Amino acid sequence: MGILKVGISAASSVLADQWREYFYCPSLDADVLVKKGENRKSKRGFNTKGSDNLISNGSIIAINEGQCMIIVDQGTIVEVCAEAGEFVYDTSTEPSIFYGDLKESIVESFKQFGRRVSMGGDTGKDQRVYFFNTKEILGNKYGTANPVPFRVVDANIGLDIDISIRCHGEHSYRIVDPILFYKNVCGNVSGEYTRDRIDSQLKSELLTALQPAFAKISAMGIRYSSLPGHTAEMADALNEVLSDKWEGKYGIVISSFGVNSVKASEEDEKMIKELQRNATFRNANMAAAHLVGAQASAMQAAASNQNAGPMMAFAGMNMAQSAGGANISDLFGRGQQAQPQTSAQVQPAKQAEGWTCSCGAAGNTGKFCSECGSPRPVESNFWTCSCGAQNKGRFCSECGQPKPAGAPLYRCDKCGWEPEDPAHPPKFCPECGDPFDDNDRK
Repeated sequence: MGILKVGISAASSVLADQWREYFYCPSLDADVLVKKGENRKSKRGFNTKGSDNLISNGSIIAINEGQCMIIVDQGTIVEVCAEAGEFVYDTSTEPSIFYGDLKESIVESFKQFGRRVSMGGDTGKDQRVYFFNTKEILGNKYGTANPVPFRVVDANIGLDIDISIRCHGEHSYRIVDPILFYKNVCGNVSGEYTRDRIDSQLKSELLTALQPAFAKISAMGIRYSSLPGHTAEMADALNEVLSDKWEGKYGIVISSFGVNSVKASEEDEKMIKELQRNATFRNANMAAAHLVGAQASAMQAAASNQNAGPMMAFAGMNMAQSAGGANISDLFGRGQQAQPQTSAQVQPAKQAEGWTCSCGAAGNTGKFCSECGSPRPVESNFWTCSCGAQNKGRFCSECGQPKPAGAPLYRCDKCGWEPEDPAHPPKFCPECGDPFDDNDRK
């Protein structure tokens, strides 16, 4: 009688499991990371006696936007789908006469009947559908209970020092690899897996990763007071530090990182401000201006000194100024010497070197333009000394010889060359090869 009851139970369960199921996830709240899919059984339907955790071949799974579905068959992930819409599970090991080849489905159903008889009427199978929340999980607060080291680098003043800062804000993360999250975090949950079950661990690991992330940020030259404006760089730095643990093991990445406030200790902030203030006095003009302001304040204080008298106060101020070793005029003079020349000051010096061609090329030093090859223009008041130097005045600028009497009779109209004997020029110019004719007569 026992075997007969088992056979009847196995046959009825096989027949009840022939119906195709419809799995869906009614909603995934912001606090829910994973939820087991539900087999919808309406009041008007007859698929009410099917086995739990069983998916018949041809069953439909509805996937919404921001969700990813996985199917676990006998503890193994067999299907993954992150595309919104209808997914038909047509490779299930549980046959259905309402999907696929009828003859083949009947044969497989008889095999399932034999299997269930051997299992005492049980299905001997576990198949589940899980839905993962792939949207951004917002509002994850963090805060450093203890100060975190931060390296302050200011290349302008040569500052490189370690301080301690406190920081708090919020960040968001999202699941990018549901398979890793299922295998290493949630597993085969029976209902929902909420964020509060992992938030404490994630927060602890995030605070641990802040120190190396701050080191990467400071190496980029970003000051701690500017962190609220560089949240994208901060998220990238944290993902780089946490990539092996969060992304490589949990399947999670940080989407955004918000900084509400960053504050250093009062001693560190005072020290940094003092160093930055003192560094400005390396500029002689700044030091002179500061000294002028200090002397003006001292003069006002001396004039209002009723106890010692204004004359004695001014005398003491002059003695202090003489012993101080700093002179305002000297400081301003050093500042003027240290200032770079403006373009207006440099331009005449550049123009004085060489000559400018008609094509606009400046700075030519030879007889021909370095850009277009045009000969150097010759001015009418130039004369050539026997040493070869061209001059304008009465004496040669190279050897000091006086200007020869009489103007040259010939000068090459191409390159400006003048013969030593102006009355007897050669037939051709030895510089450019142009023949001497009436056009070359002075």
